[in-house]
Amino acid sequence: MHSSVEVDFIALADVGSSRGKRAKPASAGVMVVFAGADVKFAQATHDLLSPLQPTVEKAAKVAKFKGNAGSTLDLIAPTGIAADRLMIFGVHQKKKPDGETEYLNLGGQIMSKAGNAEDLTVVFDLPGDAAHPPGAAADLMLGIKLRAYKFETYKTKKKPEEEENKPKKVTIKIAVANVAEAKREAKAREALADGVSLARTLVNEPANILFPVEFASRAKELEKLGVEVDILDVKAMQKLGMGALLGVGQGSIRESRMVVMRWNGHKASKAKPVAFIGKGVCFDTGGISIKPAAGMEDMKGDMAGAACVVGLMHALAARKAKVNAIGAIGLVENMPDGNAQRPGDIVKSMSGQTIEVINTDAEGRLVLADVLWYIQDKYKPEFMVNLATLTGAILVALGKEYAGLFSNNDELSARLLEAGTTTGEKMWRMPMGPAYDKMIDSQFADMKNVGSRNAGSITAAQFLQRFVNDTPWAHLDIAGTGMASPSSDINQSWGSGWGVRLLDRLVADHYEA
Repeated sequence: MHSSVEVDFIALADVGSSRGKRAKPASAGVMVVFAGADVKFAQATHDLLSPLQPTVEKAAKVAKFKGNAGSTLDLIAPTGIAADRLMIFGVHQKKKPDGETEYLNLGGQIMSKAGNAEDLTVVFDLPGDAAHPPGAAADLMLGIKLRAYKFETYKTKKKPEEEENKPKKVTIKIAVANVAEAKREAKAREALADGVSLARTLVNEPANILFPVEFASRAKELEKLGVEVDILDVKAMQKLGMGALLGVGQGSIRESRMVVMRWNGHKASKAKPVAFIGKGVCFDTGGISIKPAAGMEDMKGDMAGAACVVGLMHALAARKAKVNAIGAIGLVENMPDGNAQRPGDIVKSMSGQTIEVINTDAEGRLVLADVLWYIQDKYKPEFMVNLATLTGAILVALGKEYAGLFSNNDELSARLLEAGTTTGEKMWRMPMGPAYDKMIDSQFADMKNVGSRNAGSITAAQFLQRFVNDTPWAHLDIAGTGMASPSSDINQSWGSGWGVRLLDRLVADHYEA
């Protein structure tokens, strides 16, 4: 998270009064207000801007600004109010607002348009036709914080003009009608912002810094929030018989790890946990089935699923979610080496099932196989959701706009899709079935790790399903959304942190006590 951005809430009365009294903004700087259709303001904003009415009307006419959603009108050094700059954001919707994403995006747009401003006062006083639900101001704050995220850890030299114009600290005050309610709602959003930020940072880190042991160490830091964290080393996994996971990492000098994080927030301590599992291939060369050189640097992000799980566990613990939750990640590095596994090798998974390794670049499913089995066998969770940058085929099918959803449970799928619509982290449910399952039967083992070129994402899901037994389960293929996804109002980062908000919403809506 951009540490120099601070957001707080103040009362609308501290900025302007709806009873006709003129008041100054809390401080000079940028004032942000909202306009509806035909540049109509809510009453408090109208009263605040009354000294500027002729100026605003003239500027809107010249700029052809009509208050439509996404449009802005920017006035520099306006006279009549104590602000150096007035930004008017249009919020008039031709259709019903699409859930909380409208306010998230609005917050992101404000942060984007603010430029080098150090002090902003956002008058969250929307016109009547854009009435906002409880928590909207907190969602606006979340959008601001998500847009403010930057990853510049390794930049040592910057252009002089960048250093000169960059504000050392940005203070944002959001003026609301009910400060207590806004601050109460904001607590959970702060936790969520930090969780997304953590996931983004993990994905953005280079693989020479974030290898399996270091990744496990960073997950261990969640203990500060009350999360119980267990780290299994190679010997522990060998004892458990995790031949599928360990086979992937045996070609690297970096040892593999598995991390299990437990948050016990349910009022009934023995309540069944919900479980989230992430693929954590810290770098993926493809192994002996090596990838082409072009674009291989992106494979530092092949652990985006694991990053999401760590970010989610941070969010749940930080907001003290009333749920028992487990986060598990398998951490490996897939390298070509004299000790690397070969195409044609047969490995034995923890489940006892044997796998013929046809392609060493189909490694993520091998990692997940053992972690899924371990979690369903030991913890008997209410459900399991795994996330993985698993297949290039999902990019062919869905591009970078949707993640692929595969599941053995209609209720869990419906709840995930609902959460995706609410948060804007969308999925498309893909088919599964016996015909696809037959495509990974092996002549020499219980199964092979790839089928033919056809239905590659589906056969990968069928492979994973063989390790979940009857546990309600969903697999999210986030190859298109977890890294290098399209930039948006709330994300300009290569590592998107996709899935943290989605799964936090799933838990909040359906699984908290």
